[in-house]
Amino acid sequence: MIGSPAFSLLDQPWIPALYVDARTRLVSVRQLFAECEQIRSLAGDLPTQTVALSRLVLAVLHRAVGGPPDQRSWRALWRSPGLPLGDIGAYLDHFDSRFDLLHPQKPFYQVAGLHTQKGDVAGLAPLIADVPNGAPYLTWRTGPGLQRLSYAEAARWLVHCQAYDVSGIKPGAVADPRVKGGKGYPIGTGAAGGLGAVFLEGRNLRETLLLNLVPLDLPYLDQDPQRDKPVWERASHGPAEEAVIDRGPYGVLSLYTWQSRRIRLLGDGEGITGALVANGDPLGWANRQRLEPMTAWRRSPTKEKELKLPLVYLPLAHDPARMLWRGLDALLPAHLPASRPDAPARLVPAVCQWLARLHNAGDVSADFRVTTRAIGAVYGMQQSVVDEVYHDALTMSVQAFDDSGGLRSVIIDSAADADAAVGALRMLATNLSRAAGGSGKDAKSPPVAAGTRAAESGYAALDHAFRAWLAGLGPHTDPSEARTRWQRIAQSIVRRLGEDLVAQSGPAAWAGRRLAVGRYVNSAQADVWFRTALRRALPLATTPVPLGDTADSPKVPA
Repeated sequence: MIGSPAFSLLDQPWIPALYVDARTRLVSVRQLFAECEQIRSLAGDLPTQTVALSRLVLAVLHRAVGGPPDQRSWRALWRSPGLPLGDIGAYLDHFDSRFDLLHPQKPFYQVAGLHTQKGDVAGLAPLIADVPNGAPYLTWRTGPGLQRLSYAEAARWLVHCQAYDVSGIKPGAVADPRVKGGKGYPIGTGAAGGLGAVFLEGRNLRETLLLNLVPLDLPYLDQDPQRDKPVWERASHGPAEEAVIDRGPYGVLSLYTWQSRRIRLLGDGEGITGALVANGDPLGWANRQRLEPMTAWRRSPTKEKELKLPLVYLPLAHDPARMLWRGLDALLPAHLPASRPDAPARLVPAVCQWLARLHNAGDVSADFRVTTRAIGAVYGMQQSVVDEVYHDALTMSVQAFDDSGGLRSVIIDSAADADAAVGALRMLATNLSRAAGGSGKDAKSPPVAAGTRAAESGYAALDHAFRAWLAGLGPHTDPSEARTRWQRIAQSIVRRLGEDLVAQSGPAAWAGRRLAVGRYVNSAQADVWFRTALRRALPLATTPVPLGDTADSPKVPA
C-alpha cells in the first residue's frame, strides 16, 4: 500500500514502555509480553494514548488465554511467574499478517484502498490529537513535525484515533452509502471518547494487565465468547459500516478494538506523510454497563425520557475541575441492600468490582496496594475538538475496595469532610468580599468569584495531604482513628488558609458594612462565622495537627 514491504507491530518496536529502572524505550507486542515484569507501565504520548494501547494489549491477552474462563483460571495466571508466552506467541503467530501496518490488502486498523471521490490526500493533522484544531499555538508539532511520522509513531496515533478521534464532518469515502455531497456527517467521537476511563495499575505491567483481565464468568459483565471477537479476527473492513451482527458489541473484545473510523495511512516508503480519516462504526453507550468494564456509570433521567425506557445508564465522564479523590464514591464498590426499591444513581466500574471480588476471595494479599488511574478526553465545540485531557491517579490499599469493611466508608466520609471544610472557607471569602463592599449573586460577582477562588485554593492545599493520608491506610488501620487524623490535618490546613484570607482582606473589610438583610459583617465577624463552620465541618478535630507556624488568632489589619 505504501511501497514498504512490511511493518509488523508484533516484531517491530512501537509501543512506549517505562521500565522499573526508569528507562523508557519502544517495544514490540511480543517484547511487551516477554518483558512485562521489567516494564513498569505503558507510556503513550498522551494519557489517552496509553488507554487505547492498553485496551489493545488486553484484547490480545484476553484472547490468547481464553478469557480466562473463570476466576480459578485467573488465579493460576496470577500465581505463575510472567505470562503464558507459549499461548500468547501461538495466538499472535496465527494472526501475524493482520498486525502488519503496511499490508497491501489488510493493513492493521485500516481499510486498503480507501479514497474519496476527488482523490483528496489529507495531511497528518487529522490523525494526531496533540495538534489543536485551528489553534496550533502551544504545540511543537508544526512545520516538519506535521510532514512525516515514523511507522512506529503513526501506529500509535492510528490506535489512538480509533479510540479518541473528534467528531465532526469527515471526508466522504467512496462506497460508503452514508456519504452525502462528498461528506461524511458526524457519528460521534471515537469509542473510548465517551468513557471516563478507569483502569487498575499494579507494581509492573504484568500485574496491571492481569488486574484488568476480567474472566468470562464475571457476574458483573455479559460476554459472548462465541461472537465477541477483536477486529483482527473478523473480515477486513470496507468503507461502509460493519454489519451489527458481526461487530456487536458482544463483550470487551468488540469494545477494546472498536473501529470508530475508516483510515488509510499514506506514505513514501520511508514514513507516513498523510492519513485519510473517514467515518467508521458508530457506538451508542446507553446501557452498555454490562459490556464495558473500564468506566463508572450514571443514571440518566433525560435519556430515559428520550428513549422511553425505565432505566438508562451512560458512562460517567471525568470532571476536569475535580480531583479524583473527590469522587471516590463512584469508584469504590458499595453494598446495596436487596430490598432497595430504586435503581442506584451510579454504578462503579466492573474492574473495581472485580478487584473487590479478588480481595474477598484472598486472591490478592491483604497488604496489596493498587493505583486507580482515571483518564478521559474533554471535548468542546460539538465534540469537534479536544479541549483537554483529564488524568489523575490514586494509590490505595486493596482494603478500600471491600464493601463489607470499614475503610471504604472512612475514605468516602473523609472526602466529604474535606468538602465541608472547603465550604467553610468559601463562605469566609464570600463574607470578606461583602464586608469590603462586594455585592451580587451570579458567578461573576465579586463575592461569588472570591468564594470560588478560595475553594479552588482549599482543594489544591488539601490535595497532597489527602493523597498521602489515603496511601497510608492499610489492613491494620483503625477506621475511626484514621478519620480523626484526617479531620485534624484538614482543619490545620483550612484554618491557616482562612487566617491568610482575613489578614489580606484590607481595611474596608475590617471596617465592614451592613448588608441589605440587616446583618452587619466585617472581617472579624466573618472570621468568627468561619471558625464556627469549620468546627461543625470537622467535629473530630479537637486538637489540630501542626503543619508549620499557625497563629492562634486571626490576623486582622489595623
